[in-house]
Amino acid sequence: MDKDFRRRFIKNRLALAGSVLVLILFVVSLLAPWLAPYDPNAIDLNNILAPPSAAHWFGTDQLGRDVCSRMIWGAGISLKVGFVATGIAIVIGTILGAVAGYYGGWVDALIMRFVDIMLCFPTFFLILAVIALLEPSIWNIMIIIGITGWMGITRLVRADFISLKQRDFILAARAIGASDLRIIFIHMLPNAMASVLVAATLGVAGAILTESALSFLGIGVQPPTPSWGNILTAGKDNIDIAWWLSLYPGLAILLTVLGYNLLGEGIRDSLDPRLRRR
Repeated sequence: MDKDFRRRFIKNRLALAGSVLVLILFVVSLLAPWLAPYDPNAIDLNNILAPPSAAHWFGTDQLGRDVCSRMIWGAGISLKVGFVATGIAIVIGTILGAVAGYYGGWVDALIMRFVDIMLCFPTFFLILAVIALLEPSIWNIMIIIGITGWMGITRLVRADFISLKQRDFILAARAIGASDLRIIFIHMLPNAMASVLVAATLGVAGAILTESALSFLGIGVQPPTPSWGNILTAGKDNIDIAWWLSLYPGLAILLTVLGYNLLGEGIRDSLDPRLRRR
């Protein structure tokens, strides 16, 4: 990243705020064994649905488990889902977008029509349909979110490759006999990574939100594994007497998604060549 990018990013206060939120999430997930005051799965029948107090900062759930501890461990689950699912989407989308943009013609038409078909299906309902046929587990959730979220990345990479393949350095690489694979992965792909980086940052937020929604519906991360979504499910069942089960995980999801969105927007604004000319 050049000095111009760093200067623009540092001047963007919203991007810095997003970076701080993302950094806090990382620290909390990495230090969960030391930060969590209790075992997240420890049942205490003497403290069922206890309100927030000095002993339990975020209260307890319907089994007496400490909500604060479960949320701290749930941060790691959210990060794992977000990064693995987004990684799968990036690999699929980058490869298809690179092939479509570089070769063009019928290859491009075939890939982009497939993208159009995938975009015709509401993504969330497609995920629900696939999960209904499989056993709910964290790995299935990550894979399904990944293989249903690559279409936007494909379009971005394809557009970059269409622009890049007419550049002088690509024509020079062809003139000296460089292979297609070398041109795609060595010369063109690094120049298209800015768009991929922005899409990946925003994609992590989307994957975390999708996992939380699936866990809330009971078909995501399965208990007793702590997840912000399944804590919200307990909050839904006890909304009249245990407001803390809905408030705290809801705020955690909100701040996490907001942090990644602000970070992604900040990176995009800092990389925008139109801003560099100002």
